[in-house]
Amino acid sequence: MEAELAALAGAGASAVVQAMATDTWADVRLRVSELFRRAAADAPAEAAAETPAGAAAAEETAAPPRPAEEPSPAAPPESSDEVTARWQASLRSLLEQRPEAAAELRALCDELAQEAAGEAAGEVAGEVADRLSDDSADGPATGPDSHPVPPVHNSITGGSQGHVIQAASINSLTFQASSPQSALPDPDGWPRAEDVDPVALGVRPTHRIPGLPALPPYVLRDRDDALIAAVTRAREAGGLVLVLGEPFAGKSRTALEAMAQGLAGFRVFAPARGADLRGLPALLQGRPGRYVLWLDDLDGHLGDAAGGGGGGGLEPRLLSQLTALGVTVLATMREDAYDEHRHAPHGRVLDLATVVELAREWSPAERARLAHRAGRAGDPRLVDALCSSGPEGAAAYLTLGPLLWDEWWRARRADRHPRGHALVRAALDLARCGLHGPLPMDLLTKVHEGYADVTGMDREPPADAREWATERRHGLLRFLVRGTGDTWRVAPFLLEAAERHETLPPVDGRIWRYALAVARTDDTYDYPALAATAREAFRRAAEAGDSAALHHLGLVAESLGEGPEAEEWFRRAADAGRPESAGRLGRMLADRGEGKAAEPYLELAAESGDAEAATLLGKLLRERAERWLRAGWKGGNPEAAHLLGDLLLGAGDEDGAVSCYLDAIKTGYAQVAASYATVNYLWDSREVARVWYLRAADAGDKRAAEALLHSFGEEQSAAVTDEDFWDHVREGNPLAAANMGALLELRGQAEDARGWYEKAYESGDPYGAFRLAELHKKADEPAEARAWYRKAAALGHPGAKRALGEGPGEDGSGDTVSA
Repeated sequence: MEAELAALAGAGASAVVQAMATDTWADVRLRVSELFRRAAADAPAEAAAETPAGAAAAEETAAPPRPAEEPSPAAPPESSDEVTARWQASLRSLLEQRPEAAAELRALCDELAQEAAGEAAGEVAGEVADRLSDDSADGPATGPDSHPVPPVHNSITGGSQGHVIQAASINSLTFQASSPQSALPDPDGWPRAEDVDPVALGVRPTHRIPGLPALPPYVLRDRDDALIAAVTRAREAGGLVLVLGEPFAGKSRTALEAMAQGLAGFRVFAPARGADLRGLPALLQGRPGRYVLWLDDLDGHLGDAAGGGGGGGLEPRLLSQLTALGVTVLATMREDAYDEHRHAPHGRVLDLATVVELAREWSPAERARLAHRAGRAGDPRLVDALCSSGPEGAAAYLTLGPLLWDEWWRARRADRHPRGHALVRAALDLARCGLHGPLPMDLLTKVHEGYADVTGMDREPPADAREWATERRHGLLRFLVRGTGDTWRVAPFLLEAAERHETLPPVDGRIWRYALAVARTDDTYDYPALAATAREAFRRAAEAGDSAALHHLGLVAESLGEGPEAEEWFRRAADAGRPESAGRLGRMLADRGEGKAAEPYLELAAESGDAEAATLLGKLLRERAERWLRAGWKGGNPEAAHLLGDLLLGAGDEDGAVSCYLDAIKTGYAQVAASYATVNYLWDSREVARVWYLRAADAGDKRAAEALLHSFGEEQSAAVTDEDFWDHVREGNPLAAANMGALLELRGQAEDARGWYEKAYESGDPYGAFRLAELHKKADEPAEARAWYRKAAALGHPGAKRALGEGPGEDGSGDTVSA
């Protein structure tokens, strides 16, 4: 019996040592380890630890025996005889402690003997022949015991870089082992599945919101049940589970949620792209615990594709070894990458995967769960995705937002797309004001030119800027979204992101003015609500010292009919040196009869180029001039009488003017001659007028001389002809078209007159629209008449306003046209 055990232990030791040099070593090691594991379980710990293999088994459960401890770089390698002797002693001790293991060991020896006689001997013989042929020029090794042996393929690493064998015979081996697993981190330090950081493992971040987690709560997907089922099966038997989908479908987040749920307690290893994974089986061999290998973007971890041609990635044999160890491999992959690698040699491992496809566009059921989750969680990011995401899917909307915001914000630099940035910013700022609907590109173009903090726009052609602002990013989202025609609105994700970024300046008053102007004429918008928002923005700016904001506050109050408040804001702005506010305030004061108080404000505005303020100031000054000239006239001053007469004549008071002139004449004031001649000419007292014009001309009054020439020359005896009107038309006189229409209408050619009236209206002459309204009124077409009166009134025609009841009629009652 003793002899049989000794012989069996010797045969087993030889077989095991020979197996170390073959591809079957990993399997052999597992089977031998099982023998020692059972013996260690049956025997006291002290006895089990007496053998090298027993000590290893006691040190780590499920570890293989270590008859030949791998030497350190400084230690000399053991000979094959020493290794065999250690194995023989260990196996002899095993058989003594557990005789029933003899049958298993004998079967293993028979199996290894057959494999060693076939595969190992054949491979060595072929390589020896090649070596002898290649080395003939350098002098082959000679001698009966010299057999050059090729590098042995290492079944653990999957390459030829494993053991280097130097031996006099196949039964006398020396092993110098490299350790590919030594570069891998200790599994005891791997995080557990429920503790991993999703962002660190490949989940794209969303917008960060203070006080909230880095990622919004997970929303269940339709494929979660199938994925959990696949992960659960892999938990028990190992294997590869692959989540497949388009970019930005949410693959990584979904897979990691399934991992946390289905593989809780598992240790997770997430190697870098292209990492050498061949050492994993040896690293995990015999270690207690359960493990999961996380391979985000699996195409970066496939066979030779991962190692740049040197191997080291996931391939069928490595997956088989990991599966035998109970390791779950959980991976993600884009559909285009899957199609690219599916039929390549390094992609054959994909045939072994359990594939779960994840759609990018969310189904109605998924959106319903999103709505429920958004309502319960109160996370604004989920609310944004629910309200604004479309065919791109909620996951893409959440993850693309931060990426595209960064792209748009960086584009403001002069060497990128400053004009495109400003064009998008115009739409964004108007939306921030409350104009969320599509806006004309002409408006965006006008607004975007005013951004003084964006430099280099002249370097980018407008067409390029527009193309950049409207093209799809990642095939999914645009910065500007088209409405109907050439109208555009800013993408919702930019508007939502703008609310969270402090880097974007506040909307300035210039843009608010555009927004308020649009809202006043577009019934789509609630103007009072928009004005209230604008008021708060202006108030904050005013408190910060912005004098322009004071003016804008006045405009808002004025537009809402809040006269006293508007006046107060304009006064504060005018006192701060804002001429536009001074002009507004001056008009308000003049309108309520406080002309003297209005004059200094109107003068300030007039001096800055405000033509309306200058005109109003002139009128006020004329009124004051009339007051004081009248006082001079009553005091007997002839010059005052003359100047007052001119004012009265210009105002249409001919009788008053004559009275002043006669008083001046009575004093011998000759300078009044031309003025007196004019009033007589108007009264058709031609001979009187001629005498006074002549007197004035003789005194050097050029106006009187011209009056004599043009009013009393022989050319005036001819009747007025059509050619006189055509001259004005050819000269481009803006009033000529309406005059021509009036001439034709007086001659009874109303239909011919219509064309001229329409042309006059198109050129901006309100009289053309007024005359068209009158023609429709005569034809008993009240609706058309009212439409044309409305157009004429919009251009400021006083007669049209009276006709619409918006101004006093001749009798003060208001002459209106019926609807």
